[in-house]
Amino acid sequence: MKRRSKKRYFLLLFILVIGLLFVKSDWMGRWMYPIRYMEDIRASASNYNVDPHLVAAIIRAETNFSTGAESAKGALGLMQIMPETADWIMEKAGFTGITKEMLRHRADVSIELGSWYLGSLHKQFNGNSVAVVAAYNAGPGNVSKWLNNGQWDGKLENISQVPFGETRHYVQRVFYYYNKYKDFYPKFE
Repeated sequence: MKRRSKKRYFLLLFILVIGLLFVKSDWMGRWMYPIRYMEDIRASASNYNVDPHLVAAIIRAETNFSTGAESAKGALGLMQIMPETADWIMEKAGFTGITKEMLRHRADVSIELGSWYLGSLHKQFNGNSVAVVAAYNAGPGNVSKWLNNGQWDGKLENISQVPFGETRHYVQRVFYYYNKYKDFYPKFE
């Protein structure tokens, strides 16, 4: 009799958990797809006319919101910006007093530089967010070449035309997170 009672208890508990997941799907979604540094993202995205959901999706794909990161290729910080790109951003944007250590360890600095760069890429690629994300990963020179020679049309549904496998997967991953963030954080902007 005790064995049957335990089975019923676990079945009831299982049904309650499943029910909670359906009833509180936004809560569960936010738990599975958290956004850290929301105010920094919101402020920097607003400063450079960039969708904050896109900034958050790039951060999630790059470092999953972990500061102090350095890639094997040398990209630094939350948004994984290459040091040469960071130098270029600081020169073009007029940022002063920012060190590589600040870029690596301070979320607000990485988000500010990364958002400025995304805004610059948006201008360069006429607001095509898919091309912008590809350029963030592969570099704007490569993406311009692919677009100009007809190798890729800049559309997400044709991402298989991108010759770099890493970039194809990166763009898909970023837009997966972007769509999750749009669903779970509709008032983020």
